Amino acid sequence: MQSVNLERKQHNWHGTFRAMASPCEVIIETDDRNEAQSIVNTVAAEAWRIEHKFSRYRDDNITHQINTASGSAIEVDDETARLLDFSDQLFQMSDGMFDVTSGILRKAWRFDQSDNVPSQHQIDELLPVIGWDRVKWDKPTLKLIPEMEIDLGGIGKEYAVDRCVQLVREMSGASALINLGGDIAITRQRSDGEYWTIGRLSSDPSAPVGVIKLKQGALATSGDEHRYLEKNGRRYCHVLNPRTGWPVEDPPHTVSVAAPTCIEAGMLSTLALLHGKDAEAFLEAQEVPYWIN
Repeated sequence: MQSVNLERKQHNWHGTFRAMASPCEVIIETDDRNEAQSIVNTVAAEAWRIEHKFSRYRDDNITHQINTASGSAIEVDDETARLLDFSDQLFQMSDGMFDVTSGILRKAWRFDQSDNVPSQHQIDELLPVIGWDRVKWDKPTLKLIPEMEIDLGGIGKEYAVDRCVQLVREMSGASALINLGGDIAITRQRSDGEYWTIGRLSSDPSAPVGVIKLKQGALATSGDEHRYLEKNGRRYCHVLNPRTGWPVEDPPHTVSVAAPTCIEAGMLSTLALLHGKDAEAFLEAQEVPYWIN
């Protein structure tokens, strides 16, 4: 059952709930409990709405309609169209490495920290139904080839953060930090001009915890700290090359990027991982604040 908790901690109100298979929190700089409760309820409701609409695990939403159309054209609403447009932009920007049709590789890869690496045959069976360039997208009409699927999970959480920021800005002048499973944004600067302090875990459990300080904007993190396979001394990252069906070579364990919006930060952190061993060079060229482990 979906629920929201609210409690007072160190002069702020902290709201918590679960969405998108992740712990979520909202920290609000206000003394007004009713205002804080209203903000947390709004954030949770929007996160749940977006999860319900776009999750590939449901059979009652637009994603399911698209993925079960069996080659027929589907007309989508404006919000879905915007996300598909953004997916198209990411595909072009990444030279095809960011591909929302590659989620079907989950049928071969299960990143459960085991040693169950799939065979080349299992991967080869899926490659013919991967490739955004095989999709017919003529807004508002989308047509996939039979057995192809889309998965908007790579941008959904960051999109949800930005939507929540927009809603909270419209309803309150309080500063709030919104954290949906590690993707974070700040609605507006704090009243005293101070930073929000965000803890960042190192990929090495024995290393100190890092701290990032933000006054405004957003922070997104991508990595394989919890989603990987390991066999014969080799670690397989969950970030897959859609052309080969295999993990990208030598990516960092984690990449965090700060940007004006969460969807921008998430895009850059994911694209950095897709660059593998060249992740840091890619981020240097973007001239954004970043942290790599």
